[in-house]
Amino acid sequence: MFCHACGVPIRSDQPFCSSCGTPVNPQRPREARVQQHVRTLGILWIAFSVLRALPFLGVLGFWPFLRRFTWGLPFPFAHLVGFVVGLGVIMGFAGIAAGWGLLERQLWARPLALILGIISLLHFPLGTVLGIYTLWVLMPNQSEQEYRRMACS
Repeated sequence: MFCHACGVPIRSDQPFCSSCGTPVNPQRPREARVQQHVRTLGILWIAFSVLRALPFLGVLGFWPFLRRFTWGLPFPFAHLVGFVVGLGVIMGFAGIAAGWGLLERQLWARPLALILGIISLLHFPLGTVLGIYTLWVLMPNQSEQEYRRMACS
C-alpha cells in the first residue's frame, strides 16, 4: 500500500503517512441517518396509504348500491360499516399527507408519521414493518433535532 499524496510505502495499520502526515484512510463525513431515510419513508407512507385506502374507497363508492342488500340486518350494522369505511379513508388520507409532508420536509409531518407509525404496528405484516421503520428513523431525540434542521433549511 502506498500513500496517495507522496507515494511512500505505508502499512495498512498506520493511521498517517510517516513521510508527509496525510491520513491513510480519511473518513468521509457520513450523511445523517434521517436525511438518508426520510425520502424512502415518505414514498413508503404514500404507497402504503393508497393501498390501504383503496378498498375502503371502493366500498364507499358502491355503498348506495350495497345498502339495498342490507335489509334484514340489524340497524346498527350499516352505521358500523360506515364508521369503519370512513375511518379507513381518513387513515389513508392521513398517511398520504404524512408521506407528502416528509418528502417536503414539513415540521408537522414528523409527529403525524410517528402517530400513524404506532397505529400501523397493528396492521400486520406491511403496517408492522412500516411502523417499525418509521419509529426507527424518526423517534430518537437525535432524529428530531436532525429533522428540524432539515425542515428549517
